[in-house]
Amino acid sequence: MPSTNLTFSSREAHRAWLAAQAALPAGFRVGTTRFDFVPREAPKPAKMTLTLIALDRPTADFAAAFTKNAFPGAPIVVGRKRLNEPALGAIIVNNKISNVCAPGGVETSERICAETARLLGLGATQVLPSSTGVIGWTLPADAIMGALPQAVSSLAAGSILPAAEGIVTTDLYPKIRRADVGGGCIVGIAKGAGMIEPNLATMLVYILTDLAIPRGELRAMLARVLDASFNAISIDSDTSTSDTVALLSSGRVPCEDFGAFERGLHTVCRDLAEDVVRNGEGVRHVIRVSVSEAASTGLARALGKAIVNAPLFKCAVAGNDPNVGRLVQAIGKHIGAFAPKTDMSKLRASMGGVEIFANGVFQLNPEKETALVAHLRGAELYASAPPKDGVFSAPVDFPPHERCVEIAIEVGNGPASATVFGGDLTHEYVSENADYRS
Repeated sequence: MPSTNLTFSSREAHRAWLAAQAALPAGFRVGTTRFDFVPREAPKPAKMTLTLIALDRPTADFAAAFTKNAFPGAPIVVGRKRLNEPALGAIIVNNKISNVCAPGGVETSERICAETARLLGLGATQVLPSSTGVIGWTLPADAIMGALPQAVSSLAAGSILPAAEGIVTTDLYPKIRRADVGGGCIVGIAKGAGMIEPNLATMLVYILTDLAIPRGELRAMLARVLDASFNAISIDSDTSTSDTVALLSSGRVPCEDFGAFERGLHTVCRDLAEDVVRNGEGVRHVIRVSVSEAASTGLARALGKAIVNAPLFKCAVAGNDPNVGRLVQAIGKHIGAFAPKTDMSKLRASMGGVEIFANGVFQLNPEKETALVAHLRGAELYASAPPKDGVFSAPVDFPPHERCVEIAIEVGNGPASATVFGGDLTHEYVSENADYRS
């Protein structure tokens, strides 16, 4: 459950709320610049944004986690090496092209880091690179190098909103979350709309804090928090080649309560993770699956993901059709394949608080059908409109509410539980991903 249940009447109202969350922690500045270029592999005009996050002075206290995809992007290869460095002073991010398996990709990332470092007065290994966008294309290195001075000159303390806007690709709106802890704060931004199945997805997350947390504790906290937040979401079951979550402390504010810091970090990551799902490509419903009384946490989480990734059930949710047979078959498919000794006679399932399955049989009637349709419609972020000339109209560019399609599964075989977030499967998702490069 998010820390709040926000509603927004307009894009302007949402932007005002973002601005109110966006004050940077002490010791950080952000800057952006945008430039035109022509991709080598698809020679037509395009635009790229560079986003720079810089500390006033390098910090030894940083943590990061990266994708488990076996074809990681060049920035992931470089980033893993950066974890062994004594200090980090900046992050440089480009959108539009992800620099994955491109010829000379690692060398290009290192070259960009070196030039960023030179302009900032840092060592080359004190800069972390990130890239997101089309897989397989080559970064326009010379154009990026030419734009870096403008990114550096635009650095400013104050608001993280320019960075939240700069890192997006197909996202419909920027994502910012914060938690105030003691005399300091934790502020995070994220991008991610499709190819989301974090083991660590195309997902980039940057979390900044001015609270002084030593490197060892920071890394242990991030690992624990990721497991219950970003690793508990899935939009389409595809794990990106570029996923990155980075956490940096400027150390400007003493932290007297590490437990309070970790709780604040969990709140920021949990809310950003749900924001990523809500802003998923073509998502009209966020689906929250709460699995309880499972034999293990692994089974509970895997069952939740099996439900949110079941194509037929996702399509039914998209159409506000409570076709709960598709939900039950998804449950049975997963348990039959991965936990076949589970006693299914104890399993209970509900949607929107309405019991639909218990004691091995469906529990349905006309009144429940009506209630289920109402629940689905109440969780809809926007209504689908028929395409004009084969093109679907753009969905709303702000999140009108934080309601979810609520699925509860009681397995009845143990003490473990997990909550997983996912989205429906819409015409808009297919259209977006069919036309992504063109």
